[in-house]
Amino acid sequence: MRKIVLIKVVFFLTVAFTNAQKPEDLYRQSLKDVLLDIQERYEVVLQYSENLVKSFEVTFPTWRYRSDVEKTLSEILYPLNLVFEKTGDRIYQINRFNYYQRPVEEGRKHLEKLLAVCSTIELWEKRKEELRKCFFEKLKLSPFPAKTPFNPYITPERKYNGYTVENIAIETIPGVYLCGSLYKPARGKGPFPLVLCPYGHFSNPDTNLYGRYRPDMQYRCATLARMGAVVFSYDMFAWGESRLQFASELHRTVLAHTMQTLNSIRAIDYLTTLPFVDGKRIGITGASGGATQAMLATALDDRITVSVPVVMVSSYYYGGCPCESGMPLQTCTDLLTYNAEIAAMASPRPMLVISDGDDWTKHVPEIEFPYLQKIYSLYGRENYVENVHLADEKHDYGFSKRIAMYEFMAKHLGLNINNVKDKTGKIDESPVTIETYDKLLVFGKNGKMPDKSLKEADDVWNIIKSLQ
Repeated sequence: MRKIVLIKVVFFLTVAFTNAQKPEDLYRQSLKDVLLDIQERYEVVLQYSENLVKSFEVTFPTWRYRSDVEKTLSEILYPLNLVFEKTGDRIYQINRFNYYQRPVEEGRKHLEKLLAVCSTIELWEKRKEELRKCFFEKLKLSPFPAKTPFNPYITPERKYNGYTVENIAIETIPGVYLCGSLYKPARGKGPFPLVLCPYGHFSNPDTNLYGRYRPDMQYRCATLARMGAVVFSYDMFAWGESRLQFASELHRTVLAHTMQTLNSIRAIDYLTTLPFVDGKRIGITGASGGATQAMLATALDDRITVSVPVVMVSSYYYGGCPCESGMPLQTCTDLLTYNAEIAAMASPRPMLVISDGDDWTKHVPEIEFPYLQKIYSLYGRENYVENVHLADEKHDYGFSKRIAMYEFMAKHLGLNINNVKDKTGKIDESPVTIETYDKLLVFGKNGKMPDKSLKEADDVWNIIKSLQ
């Protein structure tokens, strides 16, 4: 009997304890309900994706409210790894926190702060040196790996209207091959200016081609060659033919950030050994992730004399792929840094910034470009930096953007732009032959890398370390 009573008592206490809610359980609401309440209380409009907020709950929400709506949003959203940005009068956009992105106004304020501490050439040059040193360290390229033989693979030359193409692979470090296509003028012995063309993550919806195999990449490279430049279009790490030796998953790792930077520098090392290349006239241009590569290579390698970063110069966006932002370069120095300052490190060398109205470069005319002009003014060379802003265009390297680049490269590399104009005086890309995917491969459609090719990330890091 006593046992039965004891069981009943225990059961009663268990039920009572279960029904007695804890404060954190009582004061818990869905984030969606909290946001609706904030809108009504503060008379604001909150914009967000339903999928973004549906899985979140907020504990003690009203205890987090403050007299100011922005302080309230900070209290509610930041613990959930969400952020907000004011996009209009009493309008706020809510997004997931991304380490490579911050509010537009923060970018503006950061540039103002950077300008305040770099008021003379001496101070700016000192900062550039500090940043270069830090970049190499963060990339784990300090000291820079010893330069080893390139052991190039070169395919037979293909001849077209005003230019030729051959595919090449070079061993940038032992066991790692960089594949690309080399476009050359059909006439003359040179030495010709060199233009590097890294690419971003675009794909062509009509052909399903990506990288250096896309028609717009071929138009760009072949047209520059017809103007009188040697042009190298090369793969990102673990993209294109690089996937013959590395799994595609490695592209979205910090190793890709390091290797793409190393590959750009080593590509210049190799190409400037060729007798028909003028090592004193070197340009680089790319869009999106290709522009990230172009800006960083220009910041680190003084041999690059002209740069054209397209749809990527930003004070508040750093690049969403780890191949662009995986290594924490933006944390360099107490002042931190971002793409706009990395682009500025090209100064006083000529640079054209191409921007559009539909991505993170839409504020370039009023935020990033004035900053760049002030940096270039330290050298008395404001006219060496230009901006072509295409407000009605989107994130790409389309024809109008290429036209601006052709004109800038012609002016600063001494190219003959008349070679690519039609009878009406307009630039004409139609003489370019768009090659099939197979023709642009070094090792062929069913190709295989040399037996000594590395496969694993750890092996690549070990080789880099062994060369330092």
